[in-house]
Amino acid sequence: MTADDSFGRLDDDDYPAYTMGRAAAMLGTTQGFLRAIGEARLITPLRSEGGHRRYSRYQLRIAARARELVDHGTPIEAACRIVILEDQLEEAQRINAEYRRRDESPAPSASA
Repeated sequence: MTADDSFGRLDDDDYPAYTMGRAAAMLGTTQGFLRAIGEARLITPLRSEGGHRRYSRYQLRIAARARELVDHGTPIEAACRIVILEDQLEEAQRINAEYRRRDESPAPSASA
């Protein structure tokens, strides 16, 4: 991958651009918190060739939501489960809305 390829991926929410230290600093948390939510399988960071954890912006948003719950007294395991369920619900709602739009659109007419 060239520098131009890497630069173009910076807008990609799934591109693992952040090191563990940078991710922790951005979230205002510890690296241990990131390890804990990884162990709880909330997020699975990608690994660099050297084995270092790398996080995407999407993963950082998920981690930030978990941190918000933990900061309000929710145990970390419960916070991770809540975030997973919220994500699943959002996806189900998106799919349902897509089905509704498809059902409400006029059927294509058959040409002879």
